Amino acid sequence: MLNASHELRAPLRCPTWRAMTEKLHIVGGGMAGSEAAWQAAELGVEVVLHEMRPDVGTFAHQTGLLGEMVCSNSFRSDDDEQNAVGLLHWEMRAANGLIMRTADKHRLPAGGALAVDRDPFAQSVTDALKAHPNVTVAYGEITELPGDGHWIFATGPLTSSRLSAAIAAETGAESLAFFDAIAPIVYFDSIDMSRAWMQSRYDKGDTEEERTAYLNCPMDRDQYEAFIDALLAADKTEFKEGETAGYFDGCLPIEVMAERGRETLRFGPMKPVGLTNPHRPDEKPHAVVQLRRDNKLGTLYNIVGFQTKMKYGAQGDVFRQIPGLENASFARLGGIHRNTFLNSPTLLDGQMRLRSRPNIRFAGQITGVEGYVESAAMGLLAGRLAAAQILGYDVPTPPNTTATGALITHITGGAEAKTFQPMNVNFGLFPAVEGQKGGRRGRKDRYKAYTDRAKTDWQEWLAALKETA
Repeated sequence: MLNASHELRAPLRCPTWRAMTEKLHIVGGGMAGSEAAWQAAELGVEVVLHEMRPDVGTFAHQTGLLGEMVCSNSFRSDDDEQNAVGLLHWEMRAANGLIMRTADKHRLPAGGALAVDRDPFAQSVTDALKAHPNVTVAYGEITELPGDGHWIFATGPLTSSRLSAAIAAETGAESLAFFDAIAPIVYFDSIDMSRAWMQSRYDKGDTEEERTAYLNCPMDRDQYEAFIDALLAADKTEFKEGETAGYFDGCLPIEVMAERGRETLRFGPMKPVGLTNPHRPDEKPHAVVQLRRDNKLGTLYNIVGFQTKMKYGAQGDVFRQIPGLENASFARLGGIHRNTFLNSPTLLDGQMRLRSRPNIRFAGQITGVEGYVESAAMGLLAGRLAAAQILGYDVPTPPNTTATGALITHITGGAEAKTFQPMNVNFGLFPAVEGQKGGRRGRKDRYKAYTDRAKTDWQEWLAALKETA
């Protein structure tokens, strides 16, 4: 069996005449669009990657680079035996994924997570695509859905208003929407290390650098209660009349979590377990705020799980109540923005094509997956499917026993259309493994069975593509 660390190169070394005359246009240079462009180009298809930045900016983007990370700098767990997102990492590596390869190159210590130095990461993605002989990057906004040609729209949750209107007009309904938040980033040299300390939860990691990948700020009970009071009382962004504040549960603003109960944060991002304060080793913190390195230099740290809809002025007042952050200087404050996504179970077919215009595919977060990794995985799949169509052969979608297959099955028909909401990859999307018992006691064995089966089925799917081509 091919190991995931090996590269599975494109089956076609030279483009066919058809591929040379039929270009694939990809709109959006984020995680999904960049991965789709790479996959199709590696298969020998000529790709035009359209990106509206820097000419047209967004609320969250800071640069015109491809693959820019706009929220966290983490791809989450890299455990490919016990975690569904880690399994997705594995599948993308096995498929010669650009995003995973670049993430590995710019990896930062983060315990068991895959975190990256965000600016060099985006620069490397940009450089790789611009250097590829089959890729042309075209800057400028696409505002309409094309009538012909081969297209992938991977414009993400911050799709421009004019393109959103064109999509809504085509689908016959307004795009669904939810509100997403980003966390603040703090300058390391403004943190009081006489109160904070470096430690990964449960000292997780193979090296000392990984075991000290997180910065921790402890709170006693009184400090925690005062922080909750300030959080609940702070000025917050108000929604426009008629807007419905539907949040994605995986990225809730911290004050929304606090509104669910005063102890919610202590069992969420501020849980104090697996940590020992070296400044006061005999005292167990009542709560702990964790920060994760945001760049390789270690000059920037983001506050883990602290997405917020507080107004800018209130954020400084509230976050400086955290012990160790009394004099914090912020490289970026948090914020909230409106994300859009399609009702994919009704609008897309199993090949990710828009049912009303099958020359158009959608990929990434706009399809209703949530997270960098999931978005990139849908880009990987869309790029391969579109390239196969251009090259003249049929490719089935991967089986739902794989992480990629489970996601595409969910968004193109497995989910209930009436209640469809963005979804992270998780083992709940996988069919049960025959002979595996349920319940928490068997969870470790069950997850290992899921990942073993997925790796076998993913490699068989990749091999079948090679034989077909």
